[in-house]
Amino acid sequence: MNERHEHPRTPAPPHAHAHGHSHGHGRDADRLPRLRHRAAHLVKPHSHESADKIDSAMESSAEGMRALWISLAVLGATAALQTVVVVLSGSVALLGDTVHNAADALTALPLAVAFVLGRRAATRSYTYGYGRAEDLAGIAIVLTIAASAALAAYQAVDRLLNPRDISHLGLVAVAAVIGFVGNEWVARYRIRVGNRIGSAALVADGLHARTDSFTSLAVLLGAAGAAMGQRWADPVVGLLITAAILLVLKDACREVFRRVMDSVDPALIDTGEAAARRVPGVLAVTELRMRWIGHRLRAEVTVEVDGNLGVRQAHEVAVEVEHALLHSVRRLTAALVHTDPAAASGADDPHRRLAHHAV
Repeated sequence: MNERHEHPRTPAPPHAHAHGHSHGHGRDADRLPRLRHRAAHLVKPHSHESADKIDSAMESSAEGMRALWISLAVLGATAALQTVVVVLSGSVALLGDTVHNAADALTALPLAVAFVLGRRAATRSYTYGYGRAEDLAGIAIVLTIAASAALAAYQAVDRLLNPRDISHLGLVAVAAVIGFVGNEWVARYRIRVGNRIGSAALVADGLHARTDSFTSLAVLLGAAGAAMGQRWADPVVGLLITAAILLVLKDACREVFRRVMDSVDPALIDTGEAAARRVPGVLAVTELRMRWIGHRLRAEVTVEVDGNLGVRQAHEVAVEVEHALLHSVRRLTAALVHTDPAAASGADDPHRRLAHHAV
């Protein structure tokens, strides 16, 4: 016998679950843990209503957008200043750093589009919403990093084959320090916000900026070598910058690949399983799956319950499992719970099976 539960559209008080039935199992042994669970909700009220989940998603997307525009402004100003010095000095190392900074600033554009799309509500065609746009943005960022590496390498090799002096070494050194400061600030900011809202693409962008900060310092080495008359120093530093870009490209590829392939931190699975096992009436957690959709998590879990429970009682266990997961797993916004009767307690009776409980 199948029962599928839908939450009502009407607003409800914090953590009010208008399920249309009592949450008590009718067993005295289960009442005390459930009373403790309700008391915990009073201390830390929240709601599982659809509107509240959308508000939370929009809030995190707004934070991501703010991080993008602030970092775009900082890196754009840094790249513009460095461009002026590149024109005056002819430094290939600084050119590579400038190109990388400009590319890093421009990666804000695909991420901004992804965050805007992520705010759109799910449709009949896109039933999970548009959160996956962030994964596409991550791929665009990886391609941008690769293109900047190729350009930096080409310019450095060309300068090695056709060496020439660079000028305004003092300005080159100042531009390198400014590049380091700007990139390191943006890297810290993007990584912090990306981790807070669960955006792998924003974290990858932050790692990109962090590598830029160190490549900016490498420009100082090229300037120092040029000051000592070593014409090869500047293009060699340009090649070192290319190598650094390739390293961050590797890290970004790994991060984006893991997200596209639905990889999650095993610690999240451990946390979810432990939370489900603590629910009264759950005999075992037989399966738990999670996946990222944008910067939000969804879960599917199968739990084993007493085969003598009726459909309503099994359904109530599923509700409590859902609540436990949403409380325990950070950034989890939806859970699909399936209950199976224990094999030794009437597993062959189809009237005792509850198929799914969904939020």
